[in-house]
Amino acid sequence: MNAIGLSRDIKQKGQELGFDLVGISKAEKLEQEARDLESWLMQGKQGTMDYMSGYFDQRVDPRLLVPGAKSVISVIHNYFPESAPHAGIFPKISTYAWGEDYHTVLKRKLYALFEYIRQKVGEVAGRVFVDSAPVMDKAWAKKGGLGWVGKHTNLIHPRKGSWFFIGEIILDLDLEYDGPIRDHCGTCTRCLDACPTAALSPYQIDASRCISYLTIELKEAIPIEFQGKMDGWAYGCDICQEVCPWNRFSTPHTEPAFNPRSHLQLTTEEWEEITISQFNKAIRPTAMSRIRREKWINNLRFLKLLPQARQLQDKDKGSHEENEIAESDA
Repeated sequence: MNAIGLSRDIKQKGQELGFDLVGISKAEKLEQEARDLESWLMQGKQGTMDYMSGYFDQRVDPRLLVPGAKSVISVIHNYFPESAPHAGIFPKISTYAWGEDYHTVLKRKLYALFEYIRQKVGEVAGRVFVDSAPVMDKAWAKKGGLGWVGKHTNLIHPRKGSWFFIGEIILDLDLEYDGPIRDHCGTCTRCLDACPTAALSPYQIDASRCISYLTIELKEAIPIEFQGKMDGWAYGCDICQEVCPWNRFSTPHTEPAFNPRSHLQLTTEEWEEITISQFNKAIRPTAMSRIRREKWINNLRFLKLLPQARQLQDKDKGSHEENEIAESDA
């Protein structure tokens, strides 16, 4: 089968598996992105995420991740919800973490797509990626024509908005390549204006000021300068997407795995009372499993959602052994 016909079939199969769009680009070094990433790192905007500077060469050249790679297949999967789960009752958790862990869901579908490709063409070398390796997913989705990277640094599609997960298959197979689409942000600055911690400048994010970073990645205490500026977000943040005018085109997803898990629908008081093993069980099926209970409690405390900070801190320290046991069972 020629590259054009195979590429068409891959896109069709991807949509049958539940991906909203599939784009294909040539596997090559990301020259401009490499320069931009180096500058961003030199400015220290990665905060404490030291891993962002690791594997730099592999991060900007997929041929170093998959020897002989010729193509990057990018997919986007909508996770926009039909409605928020009891908005206002529970601590604010970013929408992407409400359902089953997207890493698991997307990888399951990407492996199915990869197997389909092998059935069509025979043995082919490649790897599946969903935030699991140094891959610049938004850059590849952009090159594959799946949208442009907006001023808030998220991928935006002109007819579908920006509530997407992104994944890739990098493989040593020649395919028909798509091209990028133009930027449609124009003079709009709604995302920049709405960010309460001033983490955004046009097309660049200072991760060390981002609420998602502060509530997830930052292991130490949230700096006091952000007191009163978190807009109530306890895990992640959706503000820049909520205000983006292109998201008026977003439609609810149809993936049952992304429906809100009842495990996370707890009031602040209920979160305070559950044990560490119960906490681990509640977050295990979701992307929220990236944080420990101590970090979660500290986030709620910082937002002034929990009283008696000293007593809670002592309680957390006293339960260190229980935490280690619970995690070993997870």
